[in-house]
Amino acid sequence: MKKLFVGSLAWATNDDSLRDCFAACGTVVSAKVITDRETGRSRGYGFVEMENDAEADAAITKLNGSELDGRTIAVNEARPQEERPRRD
Repeated sequence: MKKLFVGSLAWATNDDSLRDCFAACGTVVSAKVITDRETGRSRGYGFVEMENDAEADAAITKLNGSELDGRTIAVNEARPQEERPRRD
């Protein structure tokens, strides 16, 4: 499985429309638009997990710079999440 970062999402983009967009390139394991905890509004980016590396690479090639919900999106391989100090 390979995780992709998707940036420059339109505010209207939701998990389902993100999944549908990437399904054209292969099997989508998960698709999640990141939202603000307080407002519930999209933060303008999300993550998609593709079933295998070949499908993920195809999605990067095909969808990076393409249009989704009226915005040009950026698609890259996701970097590992950095550890952050815990908030108490």
